[in-house]
Amino acid sequence: MLRVVVESAKDLPKKKLGSPDPITSVIFKDEKKKTKSIDSEVNPVWNEVLEFDLKGIGLDSSSYIDVVVKDYETIGRDKFLGSAKIYLKDLASGQMRSLPSKNVPLANDSGQSTGATINLVIGYDPPPNAAPNLNDPQGDSTVDAGGGGGGGDEGDETQPDGGQSGSPGVPSSPGQPVNLRRRVARAQSRHRLVNKPQDFQIRVRIIEARQLSGNNVKPVVKVNVCDETHRTRIKRGNNPFFDEMFFYNVHMLPSDLFDKHISFRVYNSYSLRADSLMGEFKLDVGYVYDEPAHCVMRKWLLLNEPDDSNSGAKGYLKVSLFVVGAGDEPPVEKRDSNDDQDDIESNLLLPAGVALRRATLSLKVFRAEDVPQMDDAFIQTMKSIFGGDENKKNLVDPFLEARFAGKKLCTQIIEKNANPEWNQVLNLQAKFPSMCERVKLTVFDWDRLTGNDAIGTTYLNLAKIGSSGGEIEANTGQSEVGFLPVFGPCYVNLYGSPREFTGLPDPYEDLNYGKGEGVAYRGRVLVELTTKLDGKEDKTVDSIPNDDILVVQKYQRRRKYSLCAVFHSASMIQEPGEPIQFEVSIGNYGNKLDTTCKPLSSTTQYSCAVFDGNHYYYLPWVDTKPVVVVLSFWEDISHRLDSVNIILYITHRLQSNLEAFKTGILAKVSDNQLVEVWLKLLNQLIEDIESLPPPDLEGRSNLTALDIQIKKLRDSALTAIMDGARRMREEAREIRDTLPDLEAWVDKLTQLAEEPQNSMPDVIIWMLRGEKRVACSRIPAHQVLFSTYSEQACGQHCGKTQTVFLQYPMDKNKGLKVPVQIRVNMWLGLAAHEKKFNSFSEGTFSVFAEMYENQAEVFGNWGTTGLVGRHKFSDVTGKLKLKKEYFLPPRGWEWEGEWFIDPEKALLTEADAGHTEFMDEVFQNETRFPGGEWKAASEPFTDVNGEKSRNPAEFDLPPGWQWEDEWTVDDNRAVDDQGWEYGVTIPPDDKPRSFVPTEKVYHVHRRRRLVRPRKRAALPAGATVERRDQGDPEGWEFSSLIGWKFHRKERSSDTFRRRRWRRKMAPEDRLGASAIFQLEGALGVDTEEKEKGSKADATKLFGANTPTVSCSFDRSHMYHLRVYVYQAKNLTSMDKDSFSDPYAHVSFLHVSKTTEKLQATLNPTWDQTLIFNDVEIYGDPQSIAQRPPDVVLEFCDHDQVGKDELLGRSVCPPLVKLNSGMDQTPKLLWYPIIQKGQKAGEALVAAELILKDKSGETDLPLVPPKRSENLYMVPQGIRPVVQLTAVEILAWGLRNMKPFQLASVSSPSLVVECGGQRIESAVIKNMKRSPNFPSSVLFVKVLLPKEEMYTPPIVLKVIDHRPFGRKPVVGQCTIVSLEQFRCDPYVITAEGAMSSKMALMAATPSKHLSINMEETRPLLEAQIVEKEKETVDWWSKFYASTGDQMKCGPYLKKGYDTLKVYDCELENVPEFKGLTDFCNTFKLFRGKNENGDDDPTVVGELKGSFKVYPLPDDPGVNPPPRQFRELPESGPQECLVRIYVVRAVDLQPKDNNGRCDPYIKMTLGRNTIDDRDHYLPNTTNPLFGRMFEMTCFLPQDKDLKISVYDHDLLSRDEKVGETVIDLENRFLSRYNSYCGLPQTYCISGINKWRDQLKPSAILENLARLKGLSKPRTEDNGTSLAFNGTEYTLAQFEDNKEVHQHLGPARERLCLHVLRKQKLVPEHVETRTLYSSFQPTLSQGRLQMWVDVFPKSIGPPGPPFDITPRKPKRYFLRAVVWNTTDVTLDETSITGEHMSDIYVKGWMPGMEEDKQKTDVHYRSLDGDGNFNWRFVFDFEFLPAEQLCLVSKKERFWSLDKTEFRIPPKLIVQIWDNDKFSLDDYLGTLELDLRNLVAPAKSPEKCSLVMMDDIEMGAPHKTEHAKSLFAQQSVRGWWPCSIEKDGQKTLGGKVEMTLEIVPEADADEKPAGKGRDEPNMNPKLDPPKRPETSFFWFTNPCKTMKFIVWRRFRCLFIGLIILTIVVLFIAILLYSLPNYISMKIVKPLQ
Repeated sequence: MLRVVVESAKDLPKKKLGSPDPITSVIFKDEKKKTKSIDSEVNPVWNEVLEFDLKGIGLDSSSYIDVVVKDYETIGRDKFLGSAKIYLKDLASGQMRSLPSKNVPLANDSGQSTGATINLVIGYDPPPNAAPNLNDPQGDSTVDAGGGGGGGDEGDETQPDGGQSGSPGVPSSPGQPVNLRRRVARAQSRHRLVNKPQDFQIRVRIIEARQLSGNNVKPVVKVNVCDETHRTRIKRGNNPFFDEMFFYNVHMLPSDLFDKHISFRVYNSYSLRADSLMGEFKLDVGYVYDEPAHCVMRKWLLLNEPDDSNSGAKGYLKVSLFVVGAGDEPPVEKRDSNDDQDDIESNLLLPAGVALRRATLSLKVFRAEDVPQMDDAFIQTMKSIFGGDENKKNLVDPFLEARFAGKKLCTQIIEKNANPEWNQVLNLQAKFPSMCERVKLTVFDWDRLTGNDAIGTTYLNLAKIGSSGGEIEANTGQSEVGFLPVFGPCYVNLYGSPREFTGLPDPYEDLNYGKGEGVAYRGRVLVELTTKLDGKEDKTVDSIPNDDILVVQKYQRRRKYSLCAVFHSASMIQEPGEPIQFEVSIGNYGNKLDTTCKPLSSTTQYSCAVFDGNHYYYLPWVDTKPVVVVLSFWEDISHRLDSVNIILYITHRLQSNLEAFKTGILAKVSDNQLVEVWLKLLNQLIEDIESLPPPDLEGRSNLTALDIQIKKLRDSALTAIMDGARRMREEAREIRDTLPDLEAWVDKLTQLAEEPQNSMPDVIIWMLRGEKRVACSRIPAHQVLFSTYSEQACGQHCGKTQTVFLQYPMDKNKGLKVPVQIRVNMWLGLAAHEKKFNSFSEGTFSVFAEMYENQAEVFGNWGTTGLVGRHKFSDVTGKLKLKKEYFLPPRGWEWEGEWFIDPEKALLTEADAGHTEFMDEVFQNETRFPGGEWKAASEPFTDVNGEKSRNPAEFDLPPGWQWEDEWTVDDNRAVDDQGWEYGVTIPPDDKPRSFVPTEKVYHVHRRRRLVRPRKRAALPAGATVERRDQGDPEGWEFSSLIGWKFHRKERSSDTFRRRRWRRKMAPEDRLGASAIFQLEGALGVDTEEKEKGSKADATKLFGANTPTVSCSFDRSHMYHLRVYVYQAKNLTSMDKDSFSDPYAHVSFLHVSKTTEKLQATLNPTWDQTLIFNDVEIYGDPQSIAQRPPDVVLEFCDHDQVGKDELLGRSVCPPLVKLNSGMDQTPKLLWYPIIQKGQKAGEALVAAELILKDKSGETDLPLVPPKRSENLYMVPQGIRPVVQLTAVEILAWGLRNMKPFQLASVSSPSLVVECGGQRIESAVIKNMKRSPNFPSSVLFVKVLLPKEEMYTPPIVLKVIDHRPFGRKPVVGQCTIVSLEQFRCDPYVITAEGAMSSKMALMAATPSKHLSINMEETRPLLEAQIVEKEKETVDWWSKFYASTGDQMKCGPYLKKGYDTLKVYDCELENVPEFKGLTDFCNTFKLFRGKNENGDDDPTVVGELKGSFKVYPLPDDPGVNPPPRQFRELPESGPQECLVRIYVVRAVDLQPKDNNGRCDPYIKMTLGRNTIDDRDHYLPNTTNPLFGRMFEMTCFLPQDKDLKISVYDHDLLSRDEKVGETVIDLENRFLSRYNSYCGLPQTYCISGINKWRDQLKPSAILENLARLKGLSKPRTEDNGTSLAFNGTEYTLAQFEDNKEVHQHLGPARERLCLHVLRKQKLVPEHVETRTLYSSFQPTLSQGRLQMWVDVFPKSIGPPGPPFDITPRKPKRYFLRAVVWNTTDVTLDETSITGEHMSDIYVKGWMPGMEEDKQKTDVHYRSLDGDGNFNWRFVFDFEFLPAEQLCLVSKKERFWSLDKTEFRIPPKLIVQIWDNDKFSLDDYLGTLELDLRNLVAPAKSPEKCSLVMMDDIEMGAPHKTEHAKSLFAQQSVRGWWPCSIEKDGQKTLGGKVEMTLEIVPEADADEKPAGKGRDEPNMNPKLDPPKRPETSFFWFTNPCKTMKFIVWRRFRCLFIGLIILTIVVLFIAILLYSLPNYISMKIVKPLQ
């Protein structure tokens, strides 16, 4: 059991209003428990016990609890106040039973302390079976695959809300599947990014590595991101310190970037095998982006072996990672003071292999259907010629490729099969939870020779087919809602390019790869996906067992579906041309190009478009609406689609109520009304969820696992929303605050309505012009699907008329132009439910067979002889031969009546149809031989194309028209004065191709155009419109050519005629409209043709002749439409002069009108009512009222020359009134104007549609007032209510004006337009000399709407006055919202009057200037000050302010003041309001730039401000006082500017080595300072510490540009980035931003006062500025009254130390009072650098500040000295006395173990200064005696505790690079070998700042000493451990060596370590080794045993010690043996002689 006692908390942050209501939740292993909430308290006391059941599993050393404190909100989400993480390591180890945690700091979202603390006590009773794990090893506890040490199988802790751990691994407890909770937050952070390629920067900072494996290694880290690799410098040792930053700049789609990996690899560069890999870590960019602030800060990565993810730790690497997107600010890295001991465990980012579980996604691919033809029929045709069988359908060789997380697998290829059965399973290996979201499935067509072609692509989105359930579990406490990804078995549909196959490249090929929305169905694939955790499949591709194939059979059961679509209207056609027809298909059914399905009546009849009299064309279907019927067979998935439709129904109701609620808030309606709307919304939502449960899944045959899981998920989410709504209804206090929650519910519901297993293909509507497919639209089938479950389960458009805008496929302009807008009524349902269609249908359906009889005229007689290529009877296209005898009605149908002639009206195109005015034209032609006389040509009269036409005399006047004029010659063209134009005929043509206006001898042909205008006659009152004459009595229609253009009346030029025959059909047994679903199959074709073996195209014969279905309406209704177009705002500018000339085409069904054209404005106010008198609409008025047709407004820019351009489109639904007595009036609302898919402005419009009575138009609303002829205004009651309003404009000046038309802007003036009023300012005479306006304030009275919602914008135009009276607009700006400028005119805001600095200048008469600095200090004090400068400097103050305690020395203890470090630009600090309080800066734009981009360019800035306030309606009342008064003088001022540049952070590197050599360059006006000589080599974080002084004139030189450049010796210096400061704003702002106020007034020391005026003078000016009385001081300046408050010095300085630098009391008190006035304090600001190369990405940041002093007041105080600190030189003297227990590595000749020991030492970073002792030869017991001194000199920064090393990185480097490295000493023991490499015996690494205390004797010395320091055991205080504090230390330390992965003892070394400052080094000299001066201490040669010598140089000793000692017995034996042998030899030698002598005895 784990008990957490939550006691109390302190200092919680306050809210804006009142105190929080704190509630604490404690989270342990996914279990969350909460305390009660305590009302409004910042120091709450809970004293509650929360208990967690451990389920028998003990704690391990990595266990922790998360404590989250939130502010309890009754409605909506609780607000986060702070969180803490408490590790339970001490409890787990069993050393303690309870863990009191007092004053635990609470951190905010980004991990910084909030100042609040919490008190807890945690108690732990270990479960009986879990033994306390006492020796849980520190390094390995996290390596366990489950992520735990003790338990091992409880998985890894999840991150609850508010938790801050870095673990991306989220497997939860064993019972639950992997938790994917981060998905939710992740999707939110990502969907804010636009999915288009954009700039990103990935920054990787490698800080250090620890515990790397291996001996004597030289590690190097390589980082690879997006195929770019950077590597660090090579370091030495197992704990190297790198601190290097790498930058990767990419330009790509966010979705692509987030799938890329960041890979870290640590190599050992020492090994001879090319860089052997020591360990690696991978994570993907998306993971980092989803972390708070898009960064991972100072986390440890656990390195492991790539091949074996369970191998355990290979070391740790500490990194920081940032992903910076456009406009992101990279957060500041904070180095904690205890960073060196930081706990690796708690900051570990677990690697992919350890925390993420291995998973296998098994994708079973069963089969595919309907794969389209992909190969050419050429080979196939060849086969058939040589007797092969022709099978054109199967020209495709499909295989499927699945891609996931960079891996891809393919099925086998099945050749020549459009319905392949693969039956294979693809096992995709992945780590889970995966960072990749989608499995991509692409079906390819395999090609032998060329590349494979994609057929279609679809995605399985893991987020939708798997769920963490985390969000719901946290809210409802339900478990088991999450599930692993699972899918199917289910078909997925493929969409892509249109189906026509050509051998040519397909322009729409990208659609097949899943880029863009596919426009045609291209087949479907049956797949199933399952996920297995921790398993590894043997085969990646395997075949599916037969059992599974059988199981899948039941998922393929088909049901018959019927789809009927009635087309009501087609309008807004802009290009008429050939006749138009529509095709409706679902899957392959209904697709005319597909031969595999039965032919269906899936196309409408052809119709020609008719002009609507204004702008568009429409199809004249009148009362006979075309109907299409499509029968298809699909799986029945109604249980899925019903749920989707029900949730969508709930969502749509909630959305429309939410819109009403938002509009209410915008329109500021009264609270009661708002509450009413809000309650209706909640009640309806609760009622909907309660009363509309999704259908049960019981008994469905084709259920899948995913169905059941999604059902669970949906049910729990809907319940959660319903409970939330109930809670909100009861508990909400401020209903406006509920908006975010309501919007979140809409998002949630929309998410729930997504159905991944939707196997019904979309319905696709195609528009065909002639035979060509032009445009299409895809409608998801569920939207029109009928359901018997409930009315709400039917699709939202089922059986209802909907408006559809078709789109061009792959439209580059994103819908800029609409091909056609159709209104169509669709119904899709199971054939079993066909009867239900009857209740949805309107009108009467009729079915006809039709054919055309064709005749041609030959020699004046009509007959069939002249029909070339046509048949006597054919279809409408004329290509298909038909005969009456061959027609057979489909099954279930019979003929009703005989064939009859019925001309088709919709196909006849009279050119004048729809026009009110028309021009008849004819061309008169003449010919001649060259040089001869002109004679009439063979065809004297033709049309413009040269086709035969009528004689002008034959043109008769159609009824209803009247002639305007006689026939005249049109000479308004390129013709001569007679109207002729001349040309040459080149055979074989009989007409010239081109004409010229001048006659030449060689011309043989001429023509002229004759025109005669006519006009529709006005009808006499009361006359009815007669139907137009029926044309030819026999029903013939005529044409001059065989083509599409037919007309009714015969003309002399006609050569071809045809007429339509029809025969009606009737169903045999069905009644009602549903009978049309029986139509299946074709009606019959001429089969004789087929028998002759002609190879006619099968498609034409097969599908062409289907019955035509139409729906006729017997009655129509007349409506009256009014469209109120009031105004538009923020349109895009299309003209070069920054403006557009906008007008709008307003289209409604088949009528349209155009508003008037306005000149040069982006915010037009038309104030116009468009009245459409008689609009005829067929159909039931009730259904029109429910779903009225939309009013579509297309906004255009009128151009005098060239084509008008489209500005965008807006759609507005009209308010329908079925009886004119309805008192509802339409309300003007803003509708977005969409251009190319983006919002491009808003239009304020309304519309009403009124049904007219049969009686007449008596009840129509009154006609609105006219503004001029035919121009009606918007009537009262609809137009906004206005009020007389004053607009005061402060026009201060213009800045940075770019040239216009190559000439600079020299004398501009400002024009302000608002609400129809226009006012112009005075002209600036000379921009260069003074860019401010001579008189600054303009005043204008305007009638503005009372409702803020309707307020028109203010438009600012800058006009340049040029010679010859030209006044071009050189820049413009629109201010949309006036809300921020509204004010109450009677509240005197004197602050608005004057800026602070100007007030000072006005106040101080410069001639009385005297500045006294009291320099009366005795000499002694001056010396103290000098001494002080050594210990404290400006940098101490800076570091004290940034919280860097280590670097600031004794500064804070002395009580000196600190400054404020802002981590953003000063103007971005919220409390200073952008420093634009005096006047704002408005950017000026110009229209389209030269290359036609829509990106408007900034061409200048206007400084100014506005005040808007209402005026009294009564003219007698005095107007309110003016707002802008007492303005400062606007002339130029000379100023002194001091720029202090402190340092730069994270500069973008510019050199190949990942560094740059930065220096500063600044420009102010014409002055430039180039600081190139002081560049800092090889750094990205330079400490500049530079101060620059410049003078300038404001406002001309207002922009101070500070750039950082990279110094290059040979090439040009590159700019890293720049930042621009507006000095004028700093100078004018009343926040005193020209010079920040310090905390204290010092007259000496490092904080000496630097402003021009003393605090008292500044305070007096402030009082004058605010209109207050002068401050009074009393009691010798220790008390002061200001603004009605008494201040005393004591209240400010009571607890502060008063030091010797402070000035007089009065000034100090004035300064304290000033600091209370919210002025800018003394500060350092952080400015982001930007470059033009990546304008939105930070290129680094610069910390700096600027002081601006006007010279007229006098000289300022002395500047600060911010020169960087210099390092101090120290010497480290290490005396190596002895070694012992050294490993004996060698075996001597004589067989003893021994080592020739020597010791090597160096300091990291200064490897070239390695030092070695002499060699202690032949150590037989591991002891070595040295008495040897190492002396290392190094530069040290005491304030930062780091060594500063300057060295050249490579021998060819030009500059020395500065490195900051922790001071360490590395000592190694070696064994000396003369003839081979020396052997390594052990190493010791000592950190001099944190020294391991040595052992006093070698016995006590062991490796455990070293482990203590790594564990961070707190023995001594920080300071005492440092060698710099101890000065000297002596003792024994252990050296370690790694064997078999374990550290073992390699020896012990006795040393004295001493740190000597440079000054003392001369007093106490000491030499290296035992060289002179050998003193301090004196080293005697070591007393080594006699046995220690080198055999080669000491032969005698070798004899004595090696030979004699070992072999003396042998020697003695040998000597004796030799003597004996000699004796015997001599004996033998002398014996014969002796014997012979004996015998002979010669002497005797």
